[in-house]
Amino acid sequence: MAGKIDESLFSAHEHALEQEERCPQCGSVLVIRHSKRGPFKACSAYPECNFIESLNHNDGHVVKALGLPCPECGNELVLRQGRFGMFIGCSAYPTCQHIEKRDQAPEEDNGIKVACPECNSGALHEKKSRFGKAFYACDGYPKCKFAVNLKPIKGMCETCGYPLLLEKKLAAGTFNVCASKKCQQKQG
Repeated sequence: MAGKIDESLFSAHEHALEQEERCPQCGSVLVIRHSKRGPFKACSAYPECNFIESLNHNDGHVVKALGLPCPECGNELVLRQGRFGMFIGCSAYPTCQHIEKRDQAPEEDNGIKVACPECNSGALHEKKSRFGKAFYACDGYPKCKFAVNLKPIKGMCETCGYPLLLEKKLAAGTFNVCASKKCQQKQG
């Protein structure tokens, strides 16, 4: 059964071209490009104009509304699944960028608090990478970015006097080494 073809379907492409987005910096047409991080809008006048805008807004999707008010703006706090795991943030994101910190007890080694050797004001706490591997970082982050992969031990290096030792486990046994990247001497 042959029917008549709707000619308005062919003009839809022309209407789509009329709604092109323009670059806010130079006024050129924006085009969609792809990278390993996903699609993005880019200015067609590149490299003269370097405007880009991500199409994947990786702000984390909402898993559950918590019914608690945000301390900064009063909107509801929500549980989100983000790039680095679950976190609690404001439902008004990106207007309000409040994120709740986890309540963590200070990391202690046999009842002794391990102080950060870099800033001398923070303490080292065990944290997990996004892959689940443990590392130890200063709780003064982002001001202090000190971090080590091995378990910190309170003590002083016999060779250089660095105020932190690390517990290193090998097939030959467990021993302590200096936490200084310049020294790293095995302790006796």
